[in-house]
Amino acid sequence: MAYNNDNDYQYNSCTSRGICSVDPRTSSLQQILVLYLRLTAHYILQMKEDKPAIRSLILNTISIMVSNPEFSENDFKIITSEFNRELPQIIREYEVLCKENNQKPDYIKTTLKYNRKTDIIKSIQQGEKEFLKAQQSIPVEVQNAYTILFVLAKSLCTNILDLESFEINEDYGYKRILESLNLLNRDISDISELKEFITETAKINNNLMKRLRQEQIKRYGRQFENEVSHTTTAGKAILVVGSNIRELENILESVKECNIDVYTHDDMILAHTFPKFSEYKNLKGQFGKGMENCLLDFATFPGPIILTRHSLYNVEHLYRGQLYTTDFAYSKGVIPIINNDFSQVIEAAQNSRGFKSGKVCESEDIGFDYIETFGLIKKKIDSGKYKRIFIISHGGYTSETENYSEKLIEKTPEDVLIISLSLFSKRENVVCLNAGFDTLASAQLADDIEKNTELPITIFFPVCDRHTISKMIYHSSGKGVNVFVGSCTPIMLNPNLIKTLTNIFGIQEFTTVKNDLEKIINNEI
Repeated sequence: MAYNNDNDYQYNSCTSRGICSVDPRTSSLQQILVLYLRLTAHYILQMKEDKPAIRSLILNTISIMVSNPEFSENDFKIITSEFNRELPQIIREYEVLCKENNQKPDYIKTTLKYNRKTDIIKSIQQGEKEFLKAQQSIPVEVQNAYTILFVLAKSLCTNILDLESFEINEDYGYKRILESLNLLNRDISDISELKEFITETAKINNNLMKRLRQEQIKRYGRQFENEVSHTTTAGKAILVVGSNIRELENILESVKECNIDVYTHDDMILAHTFPKFSEYKNLKGQFGKGMENCLLDFATFPGPIILTRHSLYNVEHLYRGQLYTTDFAYSKGVIPIINNDFSQVIEAAQNSRGFKSGKVCESEDIGFDYIETFGLIKKKIDSGKYKRIFIISHGGYTSETENYSEKLIEKTPEDVLIISLSLFSKRENVVCLNAGFDTLASAQLADDIEKNTELPITIFFPVCDRHTISKMIYHSSGKGVNVFVGSCTPIMLNPNLIKTLTNIFGIQEFTTVKNDLEKIINNEI
């Protein structure tokens, strides 16, 4: 059984209401934010000076573009107001520095007007013009490469901010974000230059993911296989959404003396694989079917819902008043949590109806002991029985990708070792791990397998998360490694980007199991 899969429950908020898409208005405003980011990055790099306030502004702005597809006009005004205050001052400081060093300033031409009073209509119009200008002047493949680079910058930003929650300042990763943004200012026609830069950025990001896992283990203990309850019990409750388990810890600490239960949602299930979280008696288990079914999950939860940072949810269609967030910016109707003060959430939980009787559901075993499991995998690799290795990464949310993965396991020859992070099989050549939700584990596992064998490796990504593109590019640069990708929502990976990923990085899109297996086995990729 795969995580988040239920054969009787295929409701999908993304496809039914477009919740995983970005509307044209927001897309135009995002164009303007990218302009501000590019300009700021250029001058900060020229000055070679770290400014904490600017660092925070840049990371928080990118974070909004990661997690909040429907950021409000008020959020946009707040952010642009910050840039309009800071950017002219940075440029003046840069001019003074150039004068002192007898250097000619390297200015970036821009149509932006540093006006504190933001006009939303004009901003949308300007964003549309910027989009059309790029469409007309930049080759399509270069445009897509720029988009991929910005996606990697978003992934870097998420990992950097998650590391900051563990009091780790990742300066090298932050500098790479600045360099990535500044590269968008250049007119590059040599796609090989972009490929090299993007590949190196993916490697840096992979190192950040491994560092984040090290910090999690240091704080919460080494991961283990654990039984997670999906049963709800009578009582007041809070739902915690996202993937930043450091924030879950803060919430649990705040409510541990209260008679309030806490449930996790989507990738927050990761917390149940760390020993530390077993100590919290309020932490009851996992609720709901995951991100792509958030509309129904959130509507049926009888208490407040906390959206932690980078929670990828468009809540336009959701009931307002019960949604809270620790994020820098938030949608209209979502209540901000300031300085980890959860008193409003606790009060809301106590005043909510809660679960009246609860519902008994089947629990599941998730997670694995990494050292023990990798030892088993290495033993199988060293046995000499296998000619190649398949790694099936994240679990499928849709029946289409689920069926593909099941058929792939069923039809793969016996001389191929399969590492499945989501699907169970009794075949001798399959190592099964219920860890498709664990982005960092899948990244580390694939990395360690590559370093410990010369066998050809194919990695399958049935679905996408915010780090998938970065991981695909990183692994595609490995010797003897092929990468396939399946179903991705438009907000993650649109068809044009898939073509570019294929053309530049050799990443393949799922077709049919029979066809894909023939290409892999016959070395036709």
